[in-house]
This record gives sequence, structure tokens and C-alpha cells, in this order.
Amino acid sequence: MLANPPFNVDDVSLSSVEKDRRFNTYGIPRNKSKVKKADAGKETVPNGNYLWISLFATSLKPQGRAALVMANSASDARHSEADIRKTLIEQNLIYAMLTLPSNMFYTVTLPATLWFFDKAKNDDRILFIDARNIFTQIDRAHREFSEEHIQNIAVISHLHKGQREKFIRLIERYFAAGMERLIENNEKIEPVCAQLLDVLDDAGGKQAVEELLQHWRELEKLQTHYAQYRTEHAIATEIDKKNQAQHQLRHAFDPFFSALHEGLKRLDKTVRQHEKQQTGQAQQEGKRTSTDRRTKALKSALEELHQDVKNAELYFQHIHWLQERFPNAAFEDVTGLCKLATPEEVKEQDYSLNPGRYVGVVIEEDGKSEEEFIEELLAMNEELSSLNSVARELEAVIAHNTRQVAGEE
Repeated sequence: MLANPPFNVDDVSLSSVEKDRRFNTYGIPRNKSKVKKADAGKETVPNGNYLWISLFATSLKPQGRAALVMANSASDARHSEADIRKTLIEQNLIYAMLTLPSNMFYTVTLPATLWFFDKAKNDDRILFIDARNIFTQIDRAHREFSEEHIQNIAVISHLHKGQREKFIRLIERYFAAGMERLIENNEKIEPVCAQLLDVLDDAGGKQAVEELLQHWRELEKLQTHYAQYRTEHAIATEIDKKNQAQHQLRHAFDPFFSALHEGLKRLDKTVRQHEKQQTGQAQQEGKRTSTDRRTKALKSALEELHQDVKNAELYFQHIHWLQERFPNAAFEDVTGLCKLATPEEVKEQDYSLNPGRYVGVVIEEDGKSEEEFIEELLAMNEELSSLNSVARELEAVIAHNTRQVAGEE
């Protein structure tokens, strides 16, 4: 059972729910202050979140499971809501709690938490997952999970349940998808090289082409490594051996991408120098300084190649992310990501169900490459210069108006 009930519903009549077992089995949310007798029939539930939570908990069959999206505030709510939460925990109905990033919804910016119920749990511990740093930024105001993000988060639960083979299969799918992208990218290298020689028709251009081809020749070795892994482990069932082989295979790809990015950076620099020479020559001849069509086409082709390489590398980054956090292809507590908390640990936190209290905090890198950082820095500097220019104009206008008011002009 899955649901996304409305958050923070107010003005639910207490009399309509307090005698209903769907809502009173684990307790009823009540106002902190006493209600006057005259207003007793008008008393309302302070917040409807725990009515939804109770409805789900009481609807479970003996083997039932459920998940719902709930406002973050419910994880730490106090007073009567805290008593209900304590009862749910002590009755061992909560399987896992997962905090989502903010800005995941189009209508509201507040973060939410996923509650997972399981009436047939095997133990009394609770799995906490903090996914606030896992997302793809769509625009300034919106984020989303990619399909890979969803799979990476889900595999944490699989590992917790001892389903290690699902972790291995996920890594294998990423290898297969990454190799497929790289092979597709390789087919684009020849046309890009032809454009390079067309635009950079000199020794520097030939060297740039040779370096690019040299980097891509390494792909043949990686294909051999990958084929060897598939042959040797196609029917192997021992998880630890497969996991070790996957680590070795992933390490083989790291130098390839590092060298490829460095080569593409040098190639970009060569094209920029060529463009600069073109501009200087055009200025000397009194011509327009716009870049010619061939150079523009080459720059577009290189930008596309950059993006293609990043799209292929993304699968290997997911592999690295998973292997770094779960190196043994088995569940373990990971600072800043997940924690399997005992009843004693939950009690120490006053029965809070906020994952952030349990997993700890880790400082994450922003994931930007050097080129992306420089590009963003230059864009910000350009925007600052524009704002400073506007500010100076406004300063002059204000000074002029002030002098006029004072009769100095």
C-alpha cells in the first residue's frame, strides 16, 4: 500500500475520530491546553498527520506493508503525537524512515519523509536513510531522483535484508549501460577528428587528433577487461568473489576517464587559441571578429562529446558511489546516509524518527568539475560587474536628485 496524504490538515473534529479504532488504537492527537466545557463538542485535532499515520498502521494485515509520504515535522512532533509515535515504535511497526531532499514537489518546497510500515518485521531495529544529498537539480527551484538514484537507495534496503545478489546485479547493470554508452561515443570520434583537421589544419591540429585517438584506443583494453569479467563470472554464485572482481573492473576505468577529461581540456584550449588567433587576424584586416562556421560547428561537436562522456561516466560514478559506501556488498552503517538503529538508540533520541539524528553528517563535495566551477565563477563575476554598473548609475542619479532638492543645482 502506497499513499501521499495531504500534510498538516487542520480542523478535524475530535468527536469524529476519537471513538474510531482506525484512529484511536495508538492514541489520538490532542491539543495541549484544556478545552472549556462549552467548547468540548467543537474541539479539533491539532494536526491531522498522525491520523493518517494511525490509519495506515491499523489497516495492515498480519503480513502487511505500507509506505506513505509525510511532512518532516511528524518525525519529531511532540506532546500527544510523540506518545503515538512511541507506541508505534514499541509495537515494532516501523520498518524504515527515509528523508527526502527539499524542493522535490512542484507545489511546495518543504522536505518530506517516507514512512515504511511492516507488520511482519524480522527484528526490532529501524532502518534510517538520509537521502537529502541525493538528487538531480532540474532548475533552481526543483529537484528529482533519477532512476539510478532510486535504485541506489532501494539497494540499501535489499542489503539490510541480506539480499546481496541484488547489489551485485545492480553494479553489473551499470557496467553494461556505461559500456554501451562508451561504444556509442566511440563511433562519434572519427567525425570529430575530421572536423578538427578541417579547422586546425596544422601540426597542432594533427597532434590534437592523435592524442584524442590515443585516449580512445584505451577503450579496447577496457572492453577486453569487461568481456573477461563477464566470461569468468557469468555463472559464478559466490558474492564475495564477484564483488572483488567488480572493484577491480571499476578501478580499470578510473585512469581512462581521467586521461580523457585531461585530453578534452587540452583540446578545448587548442580550439580557443585558434579562435583567438582568428579574431586577432580579423581585427588587423578590419573585418568582423565573429567565429567562422567551421569553428562554431567544431565547438558544438566538442561540447556534445563532453556531454556524451559525462553521460557514460555517470554509470561508473554510481558504481563508485555504491562500492565506496558498501565495499563488501553487505549492509553497514554509513555516516551521513544510513543507520540501523536499535530500540535502545531510538529511546535515547526520545523516540524521534528523524533519520538525521541517527546517520550523522558528512560534508559532501559539490561534484563540479574544474571547468564547471570556472565557468560558474566567470558567470557570477560577469553578473556582479553588471550589477555594480547599475549601482553606479543609481548612485549618480540619487546624488543628482539630492543636490537638486538641496538647491545646489
